[in-house]
Amino acid sequence: MATSALTPPADPVNESLLEFPDNFLLIDLCGEYDRNLTTIEDKLGVQILRRGNQLAVIGEDGPRHDATQVLQSLYSRLEAGRTLEPGDLDRELRMGPDAMFDPSADGDQIEMFKGETARVEIKTRKKLIEPRTDAQKAYVQSLFTNELAFGIGPAGTGKTYLAVAVGVNMLIGGHVDKIILSRPAVEAGEKLGYLPGDMKDKVDPYMQPLYDALNDFLPGKQAAKMMEEKIIEIAPLAFMRGRTLSNAFVVLDEAQNATTMQMKMFLTRLGEGSRMVITGDRTQIDLPRGVSSGLWDAERLLKDIPKISFNYFSSKDVVRHPLVAAIIEAYEKDEAG
Repeated sequence: MATSALTPPADPVNESLLEFPDNFLLIDLCGEYDRNLTTIEDKLGVQILRRGNQLAVIGEDGPRHDATQVLQSLYSRLEAGRTLEPGDLDRELRMGPDAMFDPSADGDQIEMFKGETARVEIKTRKKLIEPRTDAQKAYVQSLFTNELAFGIGPAGTGKTYLAVAVGVNMLIGGHVDKIILSRPAVEAGEKLGYLPGDMKDKVDPYMQPLYDALNDFLPGKQAAKMMEEKIIEIAPLAFMRGRTLSNAFVVLDEAQNATTMQMKMFLTRLGEGSRMVITGDRTQIDLPRGVSSGLWDAERLLKDIPKISFNYFSSKDVVRHPLVAAIIEAYEKDEAG
């Protein structure tokens, strides 16, 4: 008698069966060509089988439990009318039970962020932003609870993106009257020469990442109108001297390229009713040799002052292409010797 080539039935002790009543939502949950299921299998080390409107999760107790929680949370998200993007799945897999979607959660935006287990979302005009790592979640909570916050870490960890999202949220919620986005006008290792055009034309290339983030959260015409009316300002760091920034949400991006004097100047612009966020990457300093980074000095001098928060990111918090995290880790390993 020939041996059957079929896979023997799974041990029921190592199998969890989940039933999803809406077949259309189940299709969205699985993703095109079951890519969402494949991602969960690869990340958690389980096997997921489709059986009609059921999913069988097969694996060891811990991974199997995590996979069932992820699937149930994502399905609840779809039931609530939300979309399911790759970033949503990535967040669930990175953050575990703390990221589980709660369709009943609601309330004032700032109140929502109180407590370590609270659901964290940032509402903007165009989209809803949700942190995808624990470090991002802690950072967003700091932005809402502290008047001065620092976000320090490598590229691609969402430091500036999340800060601008919080700024837009606080503006449309009436918590501030304007948004001011700034960064030093320093070339990243190359000389750009004399750029043509008026002052705006000359500084726009340096400010483009801030425009990109802003356009993700506000309709184009609304963003343009707000900039025309100076409700939103995007300006080089040098333009901040002599100003007092009151009732504003202020972001300084690429702060590692601010000198010590520039950093002191910027920090002392903070006025009544304002919040200030400083973001930077200590590994990408483009200042001339021998010039000290103001981010280093600010971190050293201000770290023990109450109501000033410092949040740190690592390559594990990179939310761009997966290769970006691998690239950063390779450079970090090389620098460590």
